[in-house]
Amino acid sequence: MFYAYILQSVRHPDRLYRGHSSDLKQRLADHNAGNCPHTAKFAPWKLRFYAAFETLRQAQQFEAYLKTGSGHAFAKRRSL
Repeated sequence: MFYAYILQSVRHPDRLYRGHSSDLKQRLADHNAGNCPHTAKFAPWKLRFYAAFETLRQAQQFEAYLKTGSGHAFAKRRSL
């Protein structure tokens, strides 16, 4: 399985990060350990939303959608 996800910074709740991974637990641990330069300064993070997909391509496409204006509206409608 592959996942597209949205993380929310615990210390800066207005900060969201959108990504994809095949190992969601490990990826969250990596973000919280500061292993990703894009998210290190806003750690710690909590998982707010994820969707599972059968293929990497589907997860990547949904991640790309989450980064669009429509994707931001999708997240906002779901109180993410």
